[in-house]
Amino acid sequence: MNLCLINHNFRYELEKLVRIFMPFEKIMFCDSEEITDLCAVTELSENGKYAFARLYIGGEIFNKKLSIDTCADDMKKEQELKLALGLYDCFTRATGYFPQWGILTGVRPAKLFSRLCKKNGMENTEDYFKNSLKVTDKKISLCKEAVNGENKITSLSRPDSFSLYISVPFCPTRCSYCSFVSHSIDKAEKLIPKYVELLCKEIEHTGIIAREKNLRLETVYIGGGTPTTLSAQQLETVMKAINNSFDLSGIREYTVEAGRPDTVTADKLKAIKSGGATRISINPQTMNDSVLEVIGRKHTALETVNAFRLARSLGFNNINMDLIAGLPSDTLESFKATVNKVIDLDPESVTVHSLSMKRSSNMTTGGFLPEIEAGKTASDMVDFAHETLSNAEIAPYYMYRQSKTVGNLENVGYSKKGFECLYNVYIMDETHSILACGASAVTKLREPNGDYIERIFNYKYPYEYIDRFDEIISRKEGIKEFYDKFST
Repeated sequence: MNLCLINHNFRYELEKLVRIFMPFEKIMFCDSEEITDLCAVTELSENGKYAFARLYIGGEIFNKKLSIDTCADDMKKEQELKLALGLYDCFTRATGYFPQWGILTGVRPAKLFSRLCKKNGMENTEDYFKNSLKVTDKKISLCKEAVNGENKITSLSRPDSFSLYISVPFCPTRCSYCSFVSHSIDKAEKLIPKYVELLCKEIEHTGIIAREKNLRLETVYIGGGTPTTLSAQQLETVMKAINNSFDLSGIREYTVEAGRPDTVTADKLKAIKSGGATRISINPQTMNDSVLEVIGRKHTALETVNAFRLARSLGFNNINMDLIAGLPSDTLESFKATVNKVIDLDPESVTVHSLSMKRSSNMTTGGFLPEIEAGKTASDMVDFAHETLSNAEIAPYYMYRQSKTVGNLENVGYSKKGFECLYNVYIMDETHSILACGASAVTKLREPNGDYIERIFNYKYPYEYIDRFDEIISRKEGIKEFYDKFST
């Protein structure tokens, strides 16, 4: 489709708005009105007093004209808002689809809500979300719940705090919805021994830097991929490197993802527990075997139950389970059954993701009408999960969003009181620095007493990580340089 931008350059936000309705449509930009069968036009009047939107779709034309407040404190923000609202109005009339997050496209709505509350007060912030951003009352309420949970956790962090992330980018098989940099064992198994060896060296080097800069470790998170793709001995080796390289005496949380139930064994769980982990994640995504088969998960719901019970028998008292709303072939009734089965297992926390479909995954949907229907079902799913989990006293404590999510929905972490995942909040809120090791890992450095952030990227793929490891170590010097800038 053509997206015409006339007398303005608000390309980024308007493209994201179009993606709410048409996530995979190829967009061509132009600075004049070039009409095609599918075309969106956004225009500012020459005198700056009006915003116009026009949508040509299915042989019909939808128009909207909005007045611009020329006395607004931030004129560019006001212009962008009115153009977005105009285009949003055209799309909702054309499709009959009213996204629950309105025109809001950011990944951290709770953080925005919190910041505006501090600046303008709760009442004004709620009014802005509802009337200016078109967010529904239900999602505003979710924002408030998430803000309350997140604020309690972020208050624990200090200027010298940091978290440690370890990347294990290997999986038994690649799920059809996955867009992460992860590699199936059948293609990458021969790389694992060398990868583990070098990962331990990077961990050791990073620990030296953390000690030199007197940084305080708050949480450890070993993710992927699927860390339990490693053998028990390899897990033990990685966790021993962490224990030897960092002061763990004051950490508040240590998570290892045991995400794929078909990778969970007693020996691996024992290695994880003896290595110091206080929290694990066993992720069914769905408890429907036919859906598991469709998405390429090579395990059954029974294997999930067995893995969970095995972990319990070995003394794990903080277990998370991930679910995904909107998976292909899943129905509302099937999803309800999944939620109820998970609650019956009695995990300490449940994370409900909305399916985010990327071009790099093996699944996409074409056009906006199939996407809208899938979004309506997914919306019902997340609503059921929220109500049912909350009734079971597993309450929301953090939230974030991704692009091209079915129904333009959100991902929400739920937990019993006292079992919230601190790392999840720290990484999404950008509370403090995250020192990251491994392929595809990104070190995110936050100014100790400010909001400035720098990133240091590791190579994405395991073979690059192995072949160019010296460069990885060299880049770690950027951590020292960053903290030296802010030393007093």
